[in-house]
Amino acid sequence: MQTNYYFLKHLSKRLATELTGLVLAECFSQEKDELVLGFCTEGRQWKKHRQFYIKAILHTDFACLTFPDEFRRAGKNSVDLFKEIINLPVIGVRQFLNERAFAIQFEQNYTLLFKMYGNRSNIILFLENEVIDLLHNKLVSDNNLDLTTLDREIDQSKEAFLANGWAKTFPTIKASQIPLGASWETFQLMLAEFENPIYYLKTIDFSPVFSLSKIGGEIQKTFDDPLKASNEFYYAHTRINIIDKEKAQIIKGLQKRKTKSLNYIEACYKKLEAIEGDARNEEIANIIMANLHQIPERTEVITLDDFYRDRPIKIRLKPDLSPQKNAEGYYRKSKNEKIEIQKLIENIEAKEEDIADVNRHLKELEPLITVKELRKYLKTNQLVETDKAQLTVRDLFKCFNCQGWEILVGKNAKNNDLLTQRYARKEDLWLHARDVSGSHVVIRRQAGKKFPNAVIERAAGLAAYYSKRKNDTLCPVIVTPRKFVRKTKDLAEGQVIVEKEEVIMIEPNLGN
Repeated sequence: MQTNYYFLKHLSKRLATELTGLVLAECFSQEKDELVLGFCTEGRQWKKHRQFYIKAILHTDFACLTFPDEFRRAGKNSVDLFKEIINLPVIGVRQFLNERAFAIQFEQNYTLLFKMYGNRSNIILFLENEVIDLLHNKLVSDNNLDLTTLDREIDQSKEAFLANGWAKTFPTIKASQIPLGASWETFQLMLAEFENPIYYLKTIDFSPVFSLSKIGGEIQKTFDDPLKASNEFYYAHTRINIIDKEKAQIIKGLQKRKTKSLNYIEACYKKLEAIEGDARNEEIANIIMANLHQIPERTEVITLDDFYRDRPIKIRLKPDLSPQKNAEGYYRKSKNEKIEIQKLIENIEAKEEDIADVNRHLKELEPLITVKELRKYLKTNQLVETDKAQLTVRDLFKCFNCQGWEILVGKNAKNNDLLTQRYARKEDLWLHARDVSGSHVVIRRQAGKKFPNAVIERAAGLAAYYSKRKNDTLCPVIVTPRKFVRKTKDLAEGQVIVEKEEVIMIEPNLGN
C-alpha cells in the first residue's frame, strides 16, 4: 500500500507543504537502487544540516519512500545524481490523477517524477516534457514517458461501475482490499475511508503491511500523518529477521501463484459456459441437415427451427457452398469444439492440482523456524528462483563515444526495434543507411546542446558500415530526430516508417 495511489495522493499533498519554497541542496546515491535528496532554505546549501530529507528505496522486490530527520552522507562510494536541479527552488508537488506517480516541480521547468510502480519503480528527471535522466537506466521504456499523458481520466459513475465492473472503474484499488460481492455502496464507503484515512501498520504472513483499511491482518500501529506512517513501515520492514523475511518472500510468491491459478480456472469456466450457452456446432450441422430442402441456394443467413431448444435459430451460411457443404463445415468445427472443451477441462484439473500443491507448501512452511530448514525445503521442492542478470546498455547495443557524445548501434533486426522503440528518446538523433537493410544508429541528445557535425558524421559512417552498403565508396544515410520515426503493427522486425528526413552522403567507416 506504500505505493498505492490513494496513499500517494495524501503523501504528495503533505510533501507540498514541506517542500514548496525550499532548495534542493544535494541529491546522491550511496547504495544500489537508493536515492537521497536533501532540501534546505535558500542560502543554506553549504551547511551540512538539511531541513527535509527524502530517501527513496526502489529495489525490484521492495519500493518505499522514507523521510529521515537527518542523514549522514558516507565519505566513500557516494555519487551525485540529477545535478541539473541542485540549488533549484521547489515550486510545487503534483499528484497525477489515478496514477501511482507524483512529481516535485522545480524552477527553470525541471520536474522530478517519482514513478512508484512496484518492481518497475523509478525516478525520472524531465526538462519541460523531455526525459533527460533516469535513476534506473535499465527501465529503458521510461525514456519515452510523457508527463502530459500521466493523468488518467476514468469514468467512476455508478453507471460505469454497473456496466464495466469494479476492475475497470476503480483500477487503483487492489483486489485484496475488496470484500467478496462488493456493491457500489461498498466502494463508496471504501473511497470515503481512503479520502480521510487512518494509516495502519499490520502484520500478514510474517511480513509488515501498510494499509488504509483496517480489514485483514493484525494491526500493530495506527497513524494520521503519511510521513510518519511511511517511516514506521520502512523501519518495520528493515527490522524483520532473516527467517521471517525469507519465509514472507516465498509465501508471497506462492500466494501469487495460487491467485493466478484461481483466475485462470475462472476464465476457463467462463469459456465453457459460453460454449455450452450457445448452440453447438454439431447441433447446428444437424439442424441444417434436417432442413436441406428448406434452404435456398446462395443463402447467407437463414432462420430454422432449433428442435434441441424448441425455438427459432439464425444460422450463418457461406453462400458459395451448398447447404450440405455448409453442414460439413459445422461438423468440422464441432470436432475442434470438442477438443477445446476437453483441453479446458484438462487445464482446470491441472490448475486445481497446482493450487493443492501450493496449499501443501504453505502448510509445510509454517512450522519451519530456522534458515537452514527453510532453504533445504526450498531446494528440495524446487521453489528457489534464479536471479536473472540485468542487462546494461553496453550488453544490449554496440556503444561508441565521439567527443563525449554517446552513439548506440543496433545488433540485429529485433535489437534495432529495442533501440529505436524502447530506448531512444524522441529528441535523440536517429540514423540509418537509406534503401538498404542495416543497423539503427542513435546519438543520445545532451540537454541544451546541438549535435556537432563531427559526431553526426561519425554516427553516419557507422550506419553505413553496419549496412548492406558497407563496401560502397559512398552511402546515403538518413538523419532525423527519433520523434519522426514510427512503427506500425504490420511491419516486420527492424522495419520503420520515417516521416521526415535529411540525407547525407558518407564513406562507410568503423573508425576507432
